[in-house]
Amino acid sequence: MKTFIKFSLVVAALGLSTGIQAQNRDLDNYRQPDKRGINVFESPKDTVSTFDGIKVRVGGASTLQYQAIDHENATGAPALVPITNNFNLATANLDLDVALAKGLRMHLRTYLSSRHHPEPYVKGGYFQIDNLDFIKEGLASDLMKNVTIMFGHMEINYGDAHFRRSDNAQALYNPFVGNYLMDSFTTEVGAEVYYRKGGFLAMLGATNTKLNQDVKDDVVNGNPSPSIVAKLGYDKQINSDLRVRFTGSLYNTAWATRTYLYAGDRAGARYYFVMAPPLTNGAATTGANAFTTGRYNPNFNNKLTAIMFNPFVKYKGLEFFGMLELTNGKNLAETDRRSATQLGAELLYRFGKSENFYFGGRYNSVSAEDVSGVDVDITRFNIGGGWFMTKNILAKVEYVTQKYDGFTTGNILDGGKFNGFVAEAVISF
Repeated sequence: MKTFIKFSLVVAALGLSTGIQAQNRDLDNYRQPDKRGINVFESPKDTVSTFDGIKVRVGGASTLQYQAIDHENATGAPALVPITNNFNLATANLDLDVALAKGLRMHLRTYLSSRHHPEPYVKGGYFQIDNLDFIKEGLASDLMKNVTIMFGHMEINYGDAHFRRSDNAQALYNPFVGNYLMDSFTTEVGAEVYYRKGGFLAMLGATNTKLNQDVKDDVVNGNPSPSIVAKLGYDKQINSDLRVRFTGSLYNTAWATRTYLYAGDRAGARYYFVMAPPLTNGAATTGANAFTTGRYNPNFNNKLTAIMFNPFVKYKGLEFFGMLELTNGKNLAETDRRSATQLGAELLYRFGKSENFYFGGRYNSVSAEDVSGVDVDITRFNIGGGWFMTKNILAKVEYVTQKYDGFTTGNILDGGKFNGFVAEAVISF
């Protein structure tokens, strides 16, 4: 009954919004949540404002997967939960984007249904400032032609991979089903300042290093220090056929009671229940093991430095996206820092009318000094494709295979591997 009421309220809200804003739902400085948002990274910087009064855009996304994956581990390793071929829990997002004034926009995303939480909860939100006319007409207008300011409890802009990841139900930007092995994503309270000119991009930001906000004083371990976020890059449409982008990003935490860069996705991982132990004590829900299945967290819980490099090249329909991530850190009980290295490469070919079809592959690997004291390696290959049935509807299918090496005897990941097919349908508007 609660689910029905929740769904009815969302439908009513969307219907009201459609009636009010049916003529034009586009906003300034805004990444479209449909096919037009593919290969858009930071929100575009518009130079001409279309603001003519407060405008509320209600949108959302809904996603469903059919999973047919088998998993196994070494003889003598802990048992794995039995899994079969079936549908996963459908996920849903609700987005509110509001043009509040000329050059001032608000974004708020709510997870209506996610793997970890069947009940709705807010992911986060932010204000985005692209000019200061709402304070005084023409204030710092020359500077603000190139500057964007964002602040809130928001998804931080570390690396470029988070622009291509699935964010709960918003899976339209991701050409595959799963996110990367070390899924660098977190929402923290902070601010970011951007300067963009002639294809060059510079960003500097700071956060309070906390996912869950409170004012408690940690008198035992000390309160977290601010985290620094930075990005430098170049993004240019060289000609009608060729686009080139390259960025380098930094995330540094000098001290935290707990870091969340690789454990910040509260929605849960794709590839449900792979490499997970049997469910006990009534825990047979999609939320069990939600954060770990198919992923790897290096557990740099108290000190963390991460650097990511991302090349992106698109020539006509051929598209390449790469990742080199170098991280190191430690826990409170550790004397020395450990390190982890992540590699990723995607090669896609988009074709058909308006590039409505695509196929390609992804390679992803992690080599790490594990918290258990051994060196481990994880490798994943994805092969798949997709069809944009409309600009708001994407159907995709992939074959995934993943292997774990170096984990100690007695670890559930010892000799672990899984492979199989996953189909996913995405609606985003």
